[in-house]
Amino acid sequence: MERKLKVTVLADNHQKGNCGCEHGLSVYLEYGENTILLDAGRSALFAENAEKLGVDLRKVNAAVLSHSHYDHADGLETFFEMNSTAKLYLRQESGEHYYSLHADDGMMYIGPKKGILGRYRDRLVYVKEHVSGLGMDGVVLLSHSTPGLEKIGEKAKMFRRMGERMKADDFSHEQSLLFYVSDGMVIFNSCSHGGAANIIREVREYDPETPILAYIGGFHLFRSSDEDVRRFGETLLDVKVQRIITGHCTGDRAYEILHEMLGERAEEMYAGMRLEF
Repeated sequence: MERKLKVTVLADNHQKGNCGCEHGLSVYLEYGENTILLDAGRSALFAENAEKLGVDLRKVNAAVLSHSHYDHADGLETFFEMNSTAKLYLRQESGEHYYSLHADDGMMYIGPKKGILGRYRDRLVYVKEHVSGLGMDGVVLLSHSTPGLEKIGEKAKMFRRMGERMKADDFSHEQSLLFYVSDGMVIFNSCSHGGAANIIREVREYDPETPILAYIGGFHLFRSSDEDVRRFGETLLDVKVQRIITGHCTGDRAYEILHEMLGERAEEMYAGMRLEF
Protein backbone atom coordinates (compact mmCIF):
# COMPACT_ATOMS: atom_id res chain seq x y z
CA MET A 1 0.00 0.00 0.00
CA GLU A 2 1.37 3.40 -0.99
CA ARG A 3 1.74 5.75 1.98
CA LYS A 4 1.90 9.51 1.57
CA LEU A 5 2.31 12.25 4.16
CA LYS A 6 1.28 15.87 3.63
CA VAL A 7 2.58 18.45 6.11
CA THR A 8 1.20 21.96 6.69
CA VAL A 9 2.88 24.19 9.29
CA LEU A 10 0.14 26.17 11.04
CA ALA A 11 2.25 28.10 13.55
CA ASP A 12 5.94 28.89 13.82
CA ASN A 13 8.23 31.80 14.72
CA HIS A 14 8.41 32.71 11.02
CA GLN A 15 5.77 33.02 8.33
CA LYS A 16 5.25 33.55 4.63
CA GLY A 17 2.20 34.76 2.75
CA ASN A 18 -0.74 35.95 4.84
CA CYS A 19 -0.12 33.68 7.84
CA GLY A 20 0.69 35.13 11.25
CA CYS A 21 3.64 34.01 13.38
CA GLU A 22 4.42 33.59 17.08
CA HIS A 23 6.87 31.82 19.38
CA GLY A 24 5.04 28.53 19.12
CA LEU A 25 4.61 25.50 16.90
CA SER A 26 1.67 23.66 15.37
CA VAL A 27 1.67 21.23 12.44
CA TYR A 28 -1.25 19.68 10.53
CA LEU A 29 -0.59 16.24 9.05
CA GLU A 30 -2.53 14.32 6.42
CA TYR A 31 -1.65 10.63 6.31
CA GLY A 32 -3.83 8.53 4.06
CA GLU A 33 -7.39 9.06 5.29
CA ASN A 34 -6.20 10.26 8.72
CA THR A 35 -5.56 13.83 9.87
CA ILE A 36 -3.42 14.64 12.88
CA LEU A 37 -2.62 17.88 14.73
CA LEU A 38 0.84 18.03 16.29
CA ASP A 39 0.81 20.76 18.96
CA ALA A 40 -1.36 23.88 18.95
CA GLY A 41 1.07 26.74 19.49
CA ARG A 42 0.69 29.28 22.30
CA SER A 43 -2.58 30.92 21.21
CA ALA A 44 -5.46 30.66 18.75
CA LEU A 45 -3.12 31.75 15.94
CA PHE A 46 -2.76 28.19 14.60
CA ALA A 47 -6.53 28.08 14.02
CA GLU A 48 -6.54 31.47 12.29
CA ASN A 49 -3.75 30.31 9.98
CA ALA A 50 -5.52 26.99 9.41
CA GLU A 51 -8.56 28.86 8.07
CA LYS A 52 -6.35 30.92 5.75
CA LEU A 53 -4.69 27.72 4.50
CA GLY A 54 -7.96 25.84 3.95
CA VAL A 55 -7.40 23.37 6.81
CA ASP A 56 -10.55 22.18 8.62
CA LEU A 57 -9.52 21.44 12.21
CA ARG A 58 -12.97 20.03 12.96
CA LYS A 59 -12.04 16.97 10.91
CA VAL A 60 -8.80 16.17 12.76
CA ASN A 61 -8.85 12.50 13.89
CA ALA A 62 -6.19 12.72 16.62
CA ALA A 63 -3.90 15.27 18.25
CA VAL A 64 -0.44 14.88 19.77
CA LEU A 65 1.30 17.05 22.35
CA SER A 66 5.04 16.84 21.74
CA HIS A 67 5.90 17.99 25.27
CA SER A 68 4.38 19.85 28.18
CA HIS A 69 5.35 23.49 27.44
CA TYR A 70 3.04 26.46 26.93
CA ASP A 71 4.21 27.34 23.41
CA HIS A 72 2.91 23.97 22.20
CA ALA A 73 -0.03 23.47 24.54
CA ASP A 74 -1.82 26.76 25.17
CA GLY A 75 -3.68 26.70 21.85
CA LEU A 76 -5.28 23.36 22.79
CA GLU A 77 -8.23 25.11 24.41
CA THR A 78 -9.13 26.56 21.02
CA PHE A 79 -8.68 23.16 19.38
CA PHE A 80 -10.91 21.36 21.90
CA GLU A 81 -13.62 23.99 21.39
CA MET A 82 -13.46 23.56 17.60
CA ASN A 83 -13.13 19.77 17.53
CA SER A 84 -15.37 17.74 19.84
CA THR A 85 -14.06 14.23 19.13
CA ALA A 86 -10.27 13.99 18.63
CA LYS A 87 -8.23 12.57 21.50
CA LEU A 88 -4.96 14.20 22.56
CA TYR A 89 -2.01 11.83 23.05
CA LEU A 90 0.57 13.06 25.58
CA ARG A 91 3.21 11.50 27.78
CA GLN A 92 2.15 10.40 31.27
CA GLU A 93 4.73 12.83 32.72
CA SER A 94 2.95 15.81 31.16
CA GLY A 95 1.30 18.34 33.42
CA GLU A 96 1.68 21.65 35.20
CA HIS A 97 5.15 20.85 36.51
CA TYR A 98 7.65 22.61 34.25
CA TYR A 99 9.80 25.69 34.90
CA SER A 100 12.73 27.60 33.46
CA LEU A 101 15.28 29.63 35.42
CA HIS A 102 15.97 33.11 34.02
CA ALA A 103 18.68 35.43 35.30
CA ASP A 104 16.39 38.47 35.41
CA ASP A 105 13.05 36.91 36.36
CA GLY A 106 13.98 33.90 38.44
CA MET A 107 12.06 30.62 38.16
CA MET A 108 9.29 30.96 35.58
CA TYR A 109 6.42 28.55 34.91
CA ILE A 110 6.53 27.28 31.31
CA GLY A 111 3.95 24.46 31.44
CA PRO A 112 0.50 24.42 29.81
CA LYS A 113 -1.98 27.13 30.77
CA LYS A 114 -3.14 26.06 34.20
CA GLY A 115 -6.44 24.20 34.16
CA ILE A 116 -6.49 23.17 30.47
CA LEU A 117 -5.55 19.53 31.05
CA GLY A 118 -8.00 19.23 33.94
CA ARG A 119 -10.93 20.76 32.05
CA TYR A 120 -10.46 18.46 29.08
CA ARG A 121 -9.32 15.34 30.94
CA ASP A 122 -11.87 13.19 29.08
CA ARG A 123 -10.12 14.04 25.81
CA LEU A 124 -6.65 12.99 26.99
CA VAL A 125 -4.78 9.74 26.39
CA TYR A 126 -1.72 9.56 28.67
CA VAL A 127 0.93 7.42 26.99
CA LYS A 128 3.01 5.21 29.31
CA GLU A 129 4.74 2.83 26.89
CA HIS A 130 8.12 3.60 25.29
CA VAL A 131 6.68 2.69 21.88
CA SER A 132 3.03 3.48 21.22
CA GLY A 133 0.79 4.85 18.50
CA LEU A 134 -2.44 6.57 17.56
CA GLY A 135 -4.32 3.48 16.41
CA MET A 136 -3.21 4.19 12.85
CA ASP A 137 -1.01 1.82 10.88
CA GLY A 138 2.36 3.40 10.09
CA VAL A 139 2.32 6.00 12.90
CA VAL A 140 4.55 5.60 15.97
CA LEU A 141 5.03 7.58 19.19
CA LEU A 142 8.50 7.12 20.69
CA SER A 143 9.64 8.36 24.09
CA HIS A 144 13.23 9.03 25.16
CA SER A 145 15.43 6.06 26.06
CA THR A 146 18.76 7.93 26.34
CA PRO A 147 20.00 7.96 29.96
CA GLY A 148 21.23 11.13 31.66
CA LEU A 149 19.07 13.67 29.83
CA GLU A 150 18.68 15.60 33.09
CA LYS A 151 22.21 16.91 32.40
CA ILE A 152 20.81 18.66 29.32
CA GLY A 153 17.95 20.02 31.42
CA GLU A 154 20.37 21.31 34.05
CA LYS A 155 22.52 23.07 31.44
CA ALA A 156 19.41 24.59 29.84
CA LYS A 157 18.16 25.64 33.32
CA MET A 158 14.91 23.77 32.82
CA PHE A 159 13.23 22.04 35.74
CA ARG A 160 10.34 19.84 36.84
CA ARG A 161 8.62 20.50 40.17
CA MET A 162 8.50 17.32 42.25
CA GLY A 163 6.45 18.17 45.33
CA GLU A 164 8.42 20.91 47.08
CA ARG A 165 11.61 20.22 45.13
CA MET A 166 12.84 21.33 41.73
CA LYS A 167 14.60 18.64 39.73
CA ALA A 168 16.49 19.11 36.44
CA ASP A 169 14.15 18.21 33.58
CA ASP A 170 14.95 14.85 32.00
CA PHE A 171 12.39 15.50 29.23
CA SER A 172 10.46 12.33 29.96
CA HIS A 173 7.39 14.38 28.91
CA GLU A 174 8.79 14.71 25.37
CA GLN A 175 7.96 12.32 22.54
CA SER A 176 8.83 11.85 18.89
CA LEU A 177 6.20 11.21 16.24
CA LEU A 178 7.23 8.93 13.35
CA PHE A 179 5.46 8.39 10.03
CA TYR A 180 6.27 5.59 7.62
CA VAL A 181 5.85 6.58 3.98
CA SER A 182 6.49 4.59 0.83
CA ASP A 183 10.24 5.20 0.63
CA GLY A 184 11.22 5.80 4.27
CA MET A 185 10.22 7.54 7.48
CA VAL A 186 9.76 11.11 8.67
CA ILE A 187 10.61 12.13 12.27
CA PHE A 188 8.85 14.96 14.11
CA ASN A 189 10.17 16.25 17.44
CA SER A 190 8.96 19.77 18.05
CA CYS A 191 11.76 21.11 20.29
CA SER A 192 14.27 18.24 20.49
CA HIS A 193 15.04 19.07 24.11
CA GLY A 194 16.62 15.64 24.50
CA GLY A 195 19.08 16.43 21.69
CA ALA A 196 18.50 15.77 17.99
CA ALA A 197 21.44 13.35 17.75
CA ASN A 198 20.06 11.40 20.74
CA ILE A 199 16.60 11.34 19.17
CA ILE A 200 17.91 10.05 15.86
CA ARG A 201 19.88 7.38 17.73
CA GLU A 202 16.71 6.42 19.64
CA VAL A 203 14.84 6.10 16.36
CA ARG A 204 17.65 3.97 14.96
CA GLU A 205 17.49 1.68 18.01
CA TYR A 206 13.78 1.23 17.33
CA ASP A 207 14.21 0.80 13.57
CA PRO A 208 17.78 0.34 12.27
CA GLU A 209 16.90 -0.06 8.60
CA THR A 210 14.25 2.32 7.26
CA PRO A 211 15.77 5.39 5.54
CA ILE A 212 15.10 8.66 7.39
CA LEU A 213 13.80 11.09 4.78
CA ALA A 214 13.44 14.09 7.08
CA TYR A 215 13.73 15.32 10.66
CA ILE A 216 11.23 18.13 11.28
CA GLY A 217 11.23 20.29 14.42
CA GLY A 218 13.01 22.88 16.52
CA PHE A 219 16.43 22.38 18.12
CA HIS A 220 16.14 24.79 21.09
CA LEU A 221 19.32 26.68 20.19
CA PHE A 222 18.01 30.26 20.31
CA ARG A 223 19.97 31.01 23.51
CA SER A 224 23.07 28.99 22.56
CA SER A 225 26.48 30.44 21.74
CA ASP A 226 27.84 30.15 18.19
CA GLU A 227 30.39 27.67 19.55
CA ASP A 228 27.68 25.46 21.05
CA VAL A 229 25.65 25.60 17.81
CA ARG A 230 28.68 24.55 15.79
CA ARG A 231 29.33 21.65 18.17
CA PHE A 232 25.70 20.64 17.72
CA GLY A 233 25.97 20.96 13.94
CA GLU A 234 28.95 18.61 13.95
CA THR A 235 26.77 15.91 15.49
CA LEU A 236 24.47 16.13 12.46
CA LEU A 237 27.16 16.11 9.77
CA ASP A 238 27.44 12.33 9.64
CA VAL A 239 23.83 11.53 10.49
CA LYS A 240 22.04 9.77 7.65
CA VAL A 241 18.99 12.05 7.41
CA GLN A 242 18.22 13.42 3.97
CA ARG A 243 16.48 16.67 5.05
CA ILE A 244 16.56 18.65 8.29
CA ILE A 245 13.64 21.09 8.41
CA THR A 246 13.90 23.28 11.47
CA GLY A 247 12.44 26.42 13.01
CA HIS A 248 10.58 27.60 16.11
CA CYS A 249 13.11 27.42 19.00
CA THR A 250 16.18 26.90 16.79
CA GLY A 251 16.72 30.64 16.41
CA ASP A 252 17.77 32.76 13.42
CA ARG A 253 21.49 32.86 14.17
CA ALA A 254 21.62 29.14 14.94
CA TYR A 255 19.82 28.36 11.68
CA GLU A 256 22.34 30.46 9.73
CA ILE A 257 25.20 28.46 11.24
CA LEU A 258 23.48 25.11 10.63
CA HIS A 259 22.73 26.04 7.02
CA GLU A 260 26.36 27.05 6.56
CA MET A 261 27.50 23.68 7.95
CA LEU A 262 24.86 21.39 6.44
CA GLY A 263 24.16 23.18 3.17
CA GLU A 264 20.95 22.31 1.36
CA ARG A 265 20.18 19.52 3.84
CA ALA A 266 19.02 22.24 6.26
CA GLU A 267 15.75 24.03 5.48
CA GLU A 268 13.97 26.72 7.50
CA MET A 269 10.43 26.09 8.68
CA TYR A 270 7.68 28.75 8.60
CA ALA A 271 3.94 29.10 9.11
CA GLY A 272 2.30 28.33 5.78
CA MET A 273 4.97 25.82 4.73
CA ARG A 274 3.66 22.74 2.91
CA LEU A 275 5.61 19.53 2.37
CA GLU A 276 4.88 16.13 0.86
CA PHE A 277 6.61 12.80 1.38
